[in-house]
Amino acid sequence: MAGFNNFNNPQVAALPAHLKQFIVDQHYEHYTPIDHAVWRYVMRQNYSYLKDVAYYPYIPGLEKAGLTIEKIPSLQEMNDALGKIGWGAVTVDGFIPPAAFMEYQAYRVLVIAADIRQLNHIEYTPAPDIIHESAGHAPIIADKDYHEYLSYFGSIGAKAMFSAQDFELYEAIRALSILKEMPDADAAEIKKAEELLTYRQENMGEPSEMALLSRLHWWTVEYGLIGTLENPKIYGAGLLSSIGESSSCMDCGIKKIPYTIDAVNYSYDITTTQPQLFVTPTFQNLIDVLETFANTMSFRRGGIYGLQKAIDSKNTCTAVYSSGLQVSGTFTGFTQHKGLPVFIKTTGPSALAVDNKQLKGHGKDYHKDGFSSPVGKLKGHALPLEDLGVEELNYFGIEKGKIAELNFESGITLTGYVMKIHASNGKTQLIAFENCTVTDKDGGEMFKPEWGVYDMAVGDKIVSVFCGAADKAEFLEIAYKSNTATHHTVYDQNTKELHKLYQQVRNRRQTGGDFGFLGNVWMMLQKHHQDDWLCALEILEILDHEGVELNLADEIRTFLENKANTQPEFKKLIKDGFYLIKHPVEQKLVV
Repeated sequence: MAGFNNFNNPQVAALPAHLKQFIVDQHYEHYTPIDHAVWRYVMRQNYSYLKDVAYYPYIPGLEKAGLTIEKIPSLQEMNDALGKIGWGAVTVDGFIPPAAFMEYQAYRVLVIAADIRQLNHIEYTPAPDIIHESAGHAPIIADKDYHEYLSYFGSIGAKAMFSAQDFELYEAIRALSILKEMPDADAAEIKKAEELLTYRQENMGEPSEMALLSRLHWWTVEYGLIGTLENPKIYGAGLLSSIGESSSCMDCGIKKIPYTIDAVNYSYDITTTQPQLFVTPTFQNLIDVLETFANTMSFRRGGIYGLQKAIDSKNTCTAVYSSGLQVSGTFTGFTQHKGLPVFIKTTGPSALAVDNKQLKGHGKDYHKDGFSSPVGKLKGHALPLEDLGVEELNYFGIEKGKIAELNFESGITLTGYVMKIHASNGKTQLIAFENCTVTDKDGGEMFKPEWGVYDMAVGDKIVSVFCGAADKAEFLEIAYKSNTATHHTVYDQNTKELHKLYQQVRNRRQTGGDFGFLGNVWMMLQKHHQDDWLCALEILEILDHEGVELNLADEIRTFLENKANTQPEFKKLIKDGFYLIKHPVEQKLVV
């Protein structure tokens, strides 16, 4: 990627090309004074409330993540801080596909949505934003047990099988979240998007591995509680970044359930408050549950189960032979015998690899029409073919430069001229034949001499099947990217003038000076921006703390009290703002 900024962070620098494609510039200069005020309000509310209900590393974790209460963090500041604990951060444009999100975690890189929520969605936004991603995810990274879980989850999630329905659901979620964050979204469009999301959720069929893993991710990383059912603490980023739900989640009306593998049976809706939450006694329990689920996945089960999952996914997948040879491509069929796969087939560009490194000459350009090969033991051989060295292979008539005949226990027969034998890690993995014929147990032709060189994979079993190519860099696997663009607000002149007023208040708070000047700001708010409440609240905060302009402070307080009483949507926000004026955040405890 030309001009890629790695922020001098080793974790970010190590990202492969297929993940770098999602990265966008933060464009810090695009954040408006209102954006910074929204960040400050949410962070002060979070600090005030979360110091009592968040899992203990949250507050010191803010500092370790490079976050401050006063302003939106820059990616450089975050990477400078996170680098000290072996993590990094990049900005992306809204939701990215779950498989890519998981893989970032495996590389120990936090994915941060570059945008910030609108003022009218200050309590919660269904769209990922920088408050959720940085103030939610980053502080808890400071806990070693937790970040070990997060990266381990990512490494497992990166191998999970996903389906076409997963992508359709992802697109529906992305589209709805973007619409809901737009300040002038059409109600009919939102309703249509909600109906599509509901339809997709109700027509997923059997959940894929990725869909089930996403549930475990949701109920832990996003909405997890830790401790006891009677006294849980918050560690999930969705709760840590929502000033509304971080409070309401502790209500007795929200059911608390011990976190076990049963959590995979609970689907979730990103657009509504969660009806139940799961409580883990320790972060080690999260790893134990994840391990239980991982044992059911294709990458650990392999065999017929894994190959069928690969076929169902209709995506690039990798089957791993017991010899260590990895076959990557779109799997379209397999033959079984006595409950085991004895022949596998891909269609379209395929590649062969060992240890996730593509074998020279065996990329998808060479295997452009697909790949097929037997699996299993030779008839009458006690040892698997993969365990035979060169001398032993020669003894059984498999010698470079000579014609060999292989008879498999499954009934498959291969006859051909041995061109090359590839072995590594003490295993024979691949034999290339010329003038080769392969037939099944009924004599049906599976490969003809005129088709060219036949590369036969060697291996007794298919021990693992996972989503994606073994060597993603060589396979040039372009991960799925959405065509639905996020919304970027174009500000009218009136809003630009409001930005200036917020900036003037910010300047007075930071540098002091003529506090009487705030009366002019208040006058302009009253004249042109009667709907605003946050700028007015910030003026009142300064006047109250400085003990100046008491009449002006009374006037603003009365205005805000009236707004809270007549406009219910502002009541909690203004009430919470008043509370923080009387109980200011102790800045010395935060960065």
